[in-house]
Amino acid sequence: MTPFSGTYLYLDPATDAHVFTSYETGRRYRVTVLAGALHRAAGVEALGTANRFLDLSGDEPWEIAVEEYATARPPYTRSVSFDQLCRDRSTEFAAFVDAVAPWRGADTPAADLAAYVLWSATVGPAGFVTRPAVLMSKHWMDKVWSWDHCFNAIALAAGEPELAWHQFQLPFDHQDEAGALPDSVTHSEVLHNYVKPPIHGWALRHLRRRMPEPLDRAALAETYDRLARWSGFWLDARRAPGHDLPHYQHGNDSGWDNATTFDEDRVLQTADLAAFLVAQLRCLTDLAAELGEPTDRWAGEADRIRDAMLRDLWDGERFFTRSPRTGRRRASRSLLDLMPIALGAGLPAPVAAALARAVKTHLTTHGLATEPTDSAHYVADGYWRGPIWAPSTVLVEDGLRRAGHTRVADDISRRFLALCEKSGFAENFDAETGAGLRDRAYTWTASSYLILAAAQEERRDTT
Repeated sequence: MTPFSGTYLYLDPATDAHVFTSYETGRRYRVTVLAGALHRAAGVEALGTANRFLDLSGDEPWEIAVEEYATARPPYTRSVSFDQLCRDRSTEFAAFVDAVAPWRGADTPAADLAAYVLWSATVGPAGFVTRPAVLMSKHWMDKVWSWDHCFNAIALAAGEPELAWHQFQLPFDHQDEAGALPDSVTHSEVLHNYVKPPIHGWALRHLRRRMPEPLDRAALAETYDRLARWSGFWLDARRAPGHDLPHYQHGNDSGWDNATTFDEDRVLQTADLAAFLVAQLRCLTDLAAELGEPTDRWAGEADRIRDAMLRDLWDGERFFTRSPRTGRRRASRSLLDLMPIALGAGLPAPVAAALARAVKTHLTTHGLATEPTDSAHYVADGYWRGPIWAPSTVLVEDGLRRAGHTRVADDISRRFLALCEKSGFAENFDAETGAGLRDRAYTWTASSYLILAAAQEERRDTT
């Protein structure tokens, strides 16, 4: 357990066990020695900077129980053996992986590990985490972010539909009065200082296609209301007077925090935002029709934003950005500027073809670099300034496929699957070497592998 700071270690006289208290998590971690001997406890009751650890090294076998809790807990009582606990968890995991990846085989060797990353990061409801939740990681990215969760939901939909539905809905449980989703949610805090891109209509379509049973009317009606309010936030609060296009206030709003798109201006109208919102408004139009609600507003706004995106941000080969305050336009080499391909067949064919050509310039042996490797701004471990990321890969692959550019989509899918099979499920990857970077067990990366691998196997079955 590696906290950032603030850990306190003490010996609890009520249980005769040592307890680590974590300031960041608001949790206690009690260590009870069941067999063997504790040779040394360092940093007990130390304040400030100090080494704090328990040492059970020695020749004799040892066994400990580690419990996470909030304020108090009865002394640990052994109910089953360690071996039985292992068997029970193995049985539980086997059922999970059979459910979410029944198609796995020799051609998808990382499927079990991908499922394990999701399974091991799943936590029960607590505090602001209102539902069973798949955290982004059990390392330090231990939150739910309001676009990461969409990929986890899609990956779980076919085999664990109830858990998938909880993943999709969890950020909406904290939607504010303006309709905005939070940036992130943990058991102890909900942050609204940024938002994340409105990919939720895109995600909902994929989610519903994969779920084994259709949603009932009550679930659809609630989701329609939540998605309508989320779209209304972008339409009402994120459009300058007289402007058709919404804007981001910071790179963090896009999810591509430090992409070169935002090097000169932070408050920007971008084509990726417009495209995602168009897809969401199309989804709302269909939901409204399904529920017998008026469709005119959503359909009209979708057409308005799509037309403005093509009129104001397209130069014939590539999209650029525009400052809503100064009107300054700028093009970057970031893959973010190509993300309107996510609209698929919703784009004019010449635009989709131009984007498909540009996407190829980002391809390395391992996948889609977020900044081309020959760019002056490329940084190997530069977060969104070069490394390969799972969500951009899935969105681009899906859009290309729906636009009819299946050969490029197949190539991107194969390279990303091979990358994960080589380097695991890191937060992102070095575009040139394929090495995993940052958080080394990230759930949306594992989910993206499962999404692409399942689709690959489905295509094989139908050919």
